[in-house]
Amino acid sequence: MQTGTIAGAEVLRDGVFAGGGAATHRWPLRVVAALIISCTGAAAWAGDATALGTTLTALGAEKKANQDGSIPAWVAEREDTGAWTPKKLRGDAWKYKGEKPILTIDAANVDKYAAKLSAGQIALVKQIKGYQIDIYPTHRSCGVPDFVADNTRKNVDEAHLGEDGWSLKEAVVPGIPFPMPQTGIEAMWNMKMRYRGVGVTYKGATTDVSPHKGGSEWIVAGYDETMFFPWGMKGSRKLSEVGPTYSKAYYEYNAPVALAGQAGSISDFVNQPGTESYYYFPGQRRVRRLPSYAYDAPQLGFENQYAVDETLVFSGAPDRFDWKLVGKKELYVPYNSFGAYDFTAKKSEVLQPDFVAASHRRYELHRVWVVEASVKSGVRHTSPKRIFYLDEDSWNVVQAEDYDAQGKLWKVREGYLIPVYETGTCDVTAFSQYNLAEGRYLVDFHAIGTGSNPQWSTEPNGPRYKSSFYTAENLRSISDR
Repeated sequence: MQTGTIAGAEVLRDGVFAGGGAATHRWPLRVVAALIISCTGAAAWAGDATALGTTLTALGAEKKANQDGSIPAWVAEREDTGAWTPKKLRGDAWKYKGEKPILTIDAANVDKYAAKLSAGQIALVKQIKGYQIDIYPTHRSCGVPDFVADNTRKNVDEAHLGEDGWSLKEAVVPGIPFPMPQTGIEAMWNMKMRYRGVGVTYKGATTDVSPHKGGSEWIVAGYDETMFFPWGMKGSRKLSEVGPTYSKAYYEYNAPVALAGQAGSISDFVNQPGTESYYYFPGQRRVRRLPSYAYDAPQLGFENQYAVDETLVFSGAPDRFDWKLVGKKELYVPYNSFGAYDFTAKKSEVLQPDFVAASHRRYELHRVWVVEASVKSGVRHTSPKRIFYLDEDSWNVVQAEDYDAQGKLWKVREGYLIPVYETGTCDVTAFSQYNLAEGRYLVDFHAIGTGSNPQWSTEPNGPRYKSSFYTAENLRSISDR
């Protein structure tokens, strides 16, 4: 059973508070969450903006180290050496390049370290032969530009949800809406609204899905993609002034033959269920609207291994779930994981038959928020229960677990966090997903073997950073050329 810590005691996931002795007390989860926050100094329920930048970081993380110092205090420092350019490996410019693992967790010792591993990680180690987790020294310097810090402080008073209980009605952007969250949905909006500039572009990228058990044929879908965040412009403005669009994305496939020439445009919103999706089919030379291309709908071309809302660990509207803020936990999570963005690496050496090579996965001990999602009554989803782990320093989702209708652990996702030199923040795009039931895995938004870096943009340079690019008419126009 996973636990969080409150001043030397444990908080169990089902809302049980266990003191130092044998007695336990079952309290409402909201009370437990408030206790966790207040005992760590965040005082979320008090809404004290003065804590931001003093006892807490600008984004609401605890500045102090943990009790034994294995998680150091947060420091504001530049993470790169100043030598990085877009044509160079990001990891080569990292201040701590060349560190060696301090611990390796494998099938022989996983039980010893289970308290600092998620259920999904334990399953990966125990069920996949040869899978191991290399632990490195912990570094905490994920930060944000000053204007994001200022907007986040304003959001203590300004940000609020809609009357439906899940939509984001107002916030000062770009900024974290709820730096001291009281609920799971607030924490998830923090994850979605983390500052990433105005967008990210991948060129020559691939989605890779491992073969069926006993097979040898990978699915390798080559694509170019741009993700656009209209609210990510530098400065300070109300979300209501920017409009309800959360993100827009355009992608075009160039391989394999079955997908080549197909293209799509998909828009997510802060206050609308589902997505607005258009897809171009070259054989028909037509653009079609895909009204159901959201949530657990399988993505086209991936043999039912990849659902729409599994993209980037989690994407899309959060309206189909009830979100429970469980509390904080110290976990070994992917962090400063530059290996997933190594565009010079040979894919055949990194993407092994059953897992991503340990040489291209890096883990550190960090505090994470644990959020549990349960599908709402009267709504269906192939994963009716999900657990998400959000890095306290950056609000990135670094791990996730999906459970099937029988309550069995089904899928495990990892988000590979790195510092982004263009934005001055940390971000996750590259991620992997392991399907434990079928023994297959996939990797997407990575740079392994692509020959180029993904590029984050802080200014709207080019047509893909305009909303007009993402219409059905424009998709038809650019696809017919």
